[in-house]
Amino acid sequence: MKKLLTLALGLSLASASAAPVTLTYWQYDYASKVSTMNELIKKFEAANPDIKIKQETFPYDAYNQKVASSVPAGQGPDVVNLFYGWLPQYVDSGYLQPLPAKDFPIKKIESDFVPMIQTSKMDGKYYALPISVRTLAVFYNKDLFKAARLTPPRTWEDFIAAGAKIVKGAPPRFTTLGFGIQPDGQDYHMVREVLVRQFGGTPYSKDGKTATYDSDAGRKAMAFYTDLQTKYKLGVPNFFPGNNSYRDAFIAGKVGMIIDGSFAINTIKNGAKFEWGVIPLPVMKDNGVRSNFGSYWVNGITKNAKGEKLDAAVKFLKFLTSETTQRTWLDSVGEIPASRKLAGDASLRKDPVFGAFVGSLPFAHSTLFVDEAGQRKAWVDAINTVLLKGAKPADAIKQAAADEQKILNSYYK
Repeated sequence: MKKLLTLALGLSLASASAAPVTLTYWQYDYASKVSTMNELIKKFEAANPDIKIKQETFPYDAYNQKVASSVPAGQGPDVVNLFYGWLPQYVDSGYLQPLPAKDFPIKKIESDFVPMIQTSKMDGKYYALPISVRTLAVFYNKDLFKAARLTPPRTWEDFIAAGAKIVKGAPPRFTTLGFGIQPDGQDYHMVREVLVRQFGGTPYSKDGKTATYDSDAGRKAMAFYTDLQTKYKLGVPNFFPGNNSYRDAFIAGKVGMIIDGSFAINTIKNGAKFEWGVIPLPVMKDNGVRSNFGSYWVNGITKNAKGEKLDAAVKFLKFLTSETTQRTWLDSVGEIPASRKLAGDASLRKDPVFGAFVGSLPFAHSTLFVDEAGQRKAWVDAINTVLLKGAKPADAIKQAAADEQKILNSYYK
């Protein structure tokens, strides 16, 4: 009897030790990302039967606050997807733990990944890594261009001329927009990291601690962008209802051009019922300076993952950042691989859709945010004072710089 009890106890302990570790993974609700992650989780679990992944998603507008309120309470995810611009707040609050150096050596990270991701290195450590990176480009409606006998613009001057030929109606009764202007979409990134530089300036000091765009270049950038609505009347913000009104209007065939990220490729491909194309962001006719805004979402391990969960989280993060996963993400979501090797693939650079995004990686700048939501608000509010209230662009850029500087000063103190 004693031997039987001992054997039964041994089997029970063995069974307990074989129970799978369950990790909770959070990301925001973006259809192509969620469905792709579901498929990736199936592959990971098949290769790692001792680990189960539970994916939970939340609306984008509520996502940051949901994570920030859950992790400190010991609830929420073990592995979390975050915008790189949120990292300083999460790291400073102790919500994320550094990636174990033995599993993610810094030298290997910086040799394997595109340079852009080094923006997320904090105090000499990496707390999270991306599957992919994104840049901006112009999506254009080929059918509208053909009807207006236009060729895709290479310069901003040509961009304005093309938009003027496509737009139909007049404010506030447009029926078709030449340009889907939307300050709180990707446009404010374009003004800050593209136009300011194309007019000869830089938006920040090298250490990122000082906003330097209250300058001649900054004033010209703000005036140029707001003129697209106020002077050239190419469009108006919020032409369609919803958070992505500019993109939805484009998909509906009611906009000639929008500026958007590579993450929008599959959404547009699945929704648009017309021929469309992608071209690089225009340059100024007189100087040809190229610039772009680069961004990315990262996956990090929260302080909730300890012991067996931490070991499982490391395995899952290695899987998510593998070249195989990055290729899947490219095909299913449309975002550029974060791997130097994959992003440098010649066929990708020649691709009629991805080429414009990949080709801009060498001159893409990823802003060193400290409070992305607050910094975004400073810019969007300033732009809207011009578009909605008739303020002078020079006053708007001065206000944006002052508001953003307060945020930077508060963080770096």
